[in-house]
Amino acid sequence: MDKKWYMQSDVIMGIGAISIVAMLIIPLPGFLLDILIVVSLAMGLLILLTSMSVKEASDFSIFPNLLLITTLFRLALNVSTTRQILTQGASFNSHIIDAFGTFVIGGGTGLSKYMVGFIIFLILTIVQIIVITKGATRISEVAARFTLDALPGKQMAIDTELSSGNITEEEAKERRKKVQREVDFYGAMDGASKFVQGDVRAGLIITAINLLGGIIIGTSIRNESFVVAIQNYGKFTIGDGLVSQIPALLATTATGMIVTRAGSDKALATEFKDQLFTKPKILYVIAGSLFFAGFIPGLPFFTLLFFALSFAYLAYTIEKNAEETLANIEKAKSETKSQEEKKPDYYKELRTDPIEVELGLNLVPLVDTNQGGVLLDQISNLRKRFAVDIGLVIPAVRILDNLELDHDSYAI
Repeated sequence: MDKKWYMQSDVIMGIGAISIVAMLIIPLPGFLLDILIVVSLAMGLLILLTSMSVKEASDFSIFPNLLLITTLFRLALNVSTTRQILTQGASFNSHIIDAFGTFVIGGGTGLSKYMVGFIIFLILTIVQIIVITKGATRISEVAARFTLDALPGKQMAIDTELSSGNITEEEAKERRKKVQREVDFYGAMDGASKFVQGDVRAGLIITAINLLGGIIIGTSIRNESFVVAIQNYGKFTIGDGLVSQIPALLATTATGMIVTRAGSDKALATEFKDQLFTKPKILYVIAGSLFFAGFIPGLPFFTLLFFALSFAYLAYTIEKNAEETLANIEKAKSETKSQEEKKPDYYKELRTDPIEVELGLNLVPLVDTNQGGVLLDQISNLRKRFAVDIGLVIPAVRILDNLELDHDSYAI
């Protein structure tokens, strides 16, 4: 064995699945719950950032399976924290849950601070259920349906490209595999989005159970007053709800980003930069609007002035960089043209082949394999297909560059 058995990925996955089941049964101490909560938060961030960095949705092919696994992990962690909160009450010792609860309810006095904490938690949950989760679920359903409907057309297009000699057999196989992966991915996402929706709702129900169960246990079993029961269980309930809903929010947001990456072949950050910050005129308009808005009575003038100047500087920088880039391109073209004119051209005097194709300067990369050129392979495939299908042997084709032609022209 190349690796030790405990370092193999399938063994680690099996141990992780068993651990999730064990969390539903075995009571966990507070320090271990803190570790698992950190893992849950880190996994949520990892999923979100990965979904933002992939170029195509199908590149993140494990995303549906990962959603299911992390959903089960969060629910098992919720069950563990609920058990400890209800059994230990005020002596519950999870530092992360205590810190989250204290931070949210820390601004008020008496029962009012607990009401503020519950309202914040409800707002967060409602936004997830009504806005993000519902939208992502609907987009997943539509994407899966449209991807499946487009499957025959994509396969016919691949067959047409192959028949015309534009692509090789290997390229056709790769394209078919890619199309099939897209269909499988969006079909799986249609179901995985339901897991996310159920996770958010389950978190809301578990939080309500924590609070009601804590009040009942505190008042009827531990002989605490209603106010004391709220104080003992309310802070931990709010903290537990937040540490379970924040990773769920990250996963839900990642789901929405993945299923809305239609027709994309770049990372999300690159697309934002290319589509939002390439038109300086729009940024100048925004800068002017913010500047004049600062003169409206009651609005913070210096804050608006700062952002107006920021947008104006950004627009000026983009405009200047675009001009420099264009000047560099023109300079490189002129240098290339002057160098090419100085080179002796002996090939155009050699006309020994029956068929000769002369290419302009911009068409030369079509025959350069280092730049992805496939013209030579396509011509070879066409000659072979004519010879096999209709018995016509096309003579060898010579391909030359001709600087006397227009850069985008060719001659046969």
